Amino acid sequence: MKSAVEKLGPTRVKLSVEVPYEELKPSVDEAYKAIGSQIQVPGFRKGKVPARIIDQRIGRPAVLQEAINEALPNFYSQALAENELRPMGQPEVEVTEVPVDDEQPLKFDAELDTAPEFDLPDFSQITVEVDPLKVSDEDVDKEFDALRERFGTLAGVERAAADGDSVTIDLKATIGDEEIDDVSGINYLIGSGNMLEGLDDALTGLSAGDTKSFTAPLAGGDREGEDADVTVTVQSVKERQLPELDDDFAQMASEHDTLEEMRADVAEQVEKGKRFEQGVQARDKALDHLLETIDLPLPEKVIEDEVHQHLENEDRLEDDEHRAEVDESTRKSIKTQLILDKLVERDDVQVSQEELIEYIVMSSQQYGMDPNQFAQMLDQQGQVPAIMGEVARRKALASVLDEIKVVDTDGNEVDLSELDDEDEELEGDEIDESTDDETTDESKDSEDSKDDATV
Repeated sequence: MKSAVEKLGPTRVKLSVEVPYEELKPSVDEAYKAIGSQIQVPGFRKGKVPARIIDQRIGRPAVLQEAINEALPNFYSQALAENELRPMGQPEVEVTEVPVDDEQPLKFDAELDTAPEFDLPDFSQITVEVDPLKVSDEDVDKEFDALRERFGTLAGVERAAADGDSVTIDLKATIGDEEIDDVSGINYLIGSGNMLEGLDDALTGLSAGDTKSFTAPLAGGDREGEDADVTVTVQSVKERQLPELDDDFAQMASEHDTLEEMRADVAEQVEKGKRFEQGVQARDKALDHLLETIDLPLPEKVIEDEVHQHLENEDRLEDDEHRAEVDESTRKSIKTQLILDKLVERDDVQVSQEELIEYIVMSSQQYGMDPNQFAQMLDQQGQVPAIMGEVARRKALASVLDEIKVVDTDGNEVDLSELDDEDEELEGDEIDESTDDETTDESKDSEDSKDDATV
């Protein structure tokens, strides 16, 4: 096989390929077998029809077409590898010559976009600013407030309901004479605002046994958005009682014996979190700097196709304003990918199986899926190579922090070397803040109740 490349533009090339017939012949033979197994010819067993009979019945051009369709992707891939081309998007392929006999080659052209050539800057000359590392008593107090909320308990009270209270309620919604919904025993956190518009205002000031009516648009069901007459009855009112900040609390909520020891540990964790935030800031600002300062041509056809597909999926092809927004974000995304791929190539970044698994587990949690099922889905869709590429880009970006200079807004140089053991977290889009994601019992009940009730 012979191939040649003609440069059509900064990112566009024309790949001309010539394949000798002997290299195409195995695919032609397979095409004869495939067609022979599909047709019935009197006097011949199925799958045993000679090639000359197939040529008479079906025509050799049809056989060659099937052979070429089957073989073309492989020849195209070989040509890409031979010419060290990194394609972007789908090629436009045209078969220019079909072999009519054993002496003629197969010829085809492919126009495609490729990754542009550009140089990375000297990272040692890049300086980014981040927030200063300051841990205040207020920061530590916020952590303790969150811990107290987590270890708090609900207790019934004989008073009117107020913001932050957990109430057990009955709800009934009607439109005219039609009853839309009637549910009992729903647990709801006043102030959460996750059920019905106006419900928080209606409940505030009600005591156990009180009833109040109001009008609100339905939040679900066949008549979602329509105004309904809603009646709410309070069964009980509970308030969250928080534990005292003392040594007993320290022993219950931590491994420490005294509150003083626990506070020192919490302060250390807050400092660690803020240092981590500095790392995330530095990473993001380093990427912003690269996007602003590196000038490179972008594959216009790839951008055009991606924008069109995005708008088509949203049924907004005629929305010029939205088209401009999607075009801008697509350009930024592609430029980011090109820069990070260049970093991956420069540093020969490799992705271990453990890193791939960790990323898949993290992503599965975001989608609320079982990690094994999520991994199987990615494998079935052929997405694993793309995922590995994404992990490699994140690793490459995190490694930039070792090369650039980081200072805080007070002018102090920031040492991020202590984050080296946690680089895998910096490679993600978000910091793991599982302690802040703890949901109190009443808010969980409130969410469950929302799912159970149409209103």
